[in-house]
Amino acid sequence: MATVRVSDLLDIAILTFAIYQLLWIMRKSSSGRVIKGVLVLMVAMGLADWLQLTATSWVLNWVVEWGILVLVILFQPELRRALERLGSGKLSSMFTSQRPASLHDMETAIRETVDAYASMSKDKVGALMVFERRNLLDDVIKTGTPLDCSVSSELLKNLFWNKAPLHDGAVIVREGRIVGAGCMLPLSGNVNLSRDLGMRHRAGIGMSEHSDAVVVIVSEETGSISAATGGMLKRHLAPETLERLLRNELLPDQTEEEKGLNLGALLPNLFSRGKKEGDE
Repeated sequence: MATVRVSDLLDIAILTFAIYQLLWIMRKSSSGRVIKGVLVLMVAMGLADWLQLTATSWVLNWVVEWGILVLVILFQPELRRALERLGSGKLSSMFTSQRPASLHDMETAIRETVDAYASMSKDKVGALMVFERRNLLDDVIKTGTPLDCSVSSELLKNLFWNKAPLHDGAVIVREGRIVGAGCMLPLSGNVNLSRDLGMRHRAGIGMSEHSDAVVVIVSEETGSISAATGGMLKRHLAPETLERLLRNELLPDQTEEEKGLNLGALLPNLFSRGKKEGDE
């Protein structure tokens, strides 16, 4: 009868940790698409060996041998952060992602953002805000000034005031709180964008192309409010439309929960109504 040794438990723990980190990177980082490509490549290698495709197997093995070096280069930021955590002794932080966003903080952030954007739109004050979602934007935050404060309409209007030192960059919002201001965003590589779009809009679209973030913009020239998601720009939004868009994009779980509650309340009413009609 086989017995479980301490070394077996340690072996399982190490593999569990490695798999967890791999899944965490796939979920939280845009590099996750690269990992999915690697998994597809591994499946292709297995099929090639099973079907005895000699030439294909040789090519795939050659790609994998050189691909290890490529992966080290691609995942250099993630590897560096992992080593920094190991060096700091904060092993528990490697197993935990960010704390779940407070629903109250996010609702407050949306409400205050809409109020500020409505005011800045009237005064034609340029603004650029990024709402982080699953893809972490630590590298973008490092390009600006790190902050840690709640979102308020007055603060946003002060940050984007045209004589403020941080007005040219973007404000980054994480979990309903401002974590960076004056941050530089990557410009869009789309050559088909309208020529009347300025650098602020191109940066907002570029950020939405490189991550799953929601970017909201106020044009300094026209005061028009825009929002960018997935590389697509929605322009000339009314404040009410902006609030609805942000709620749909940033509070999807709440919407589904409300639908479930409405359905749960509807079913008893239907049954009770049916019983009344039957009694009559």
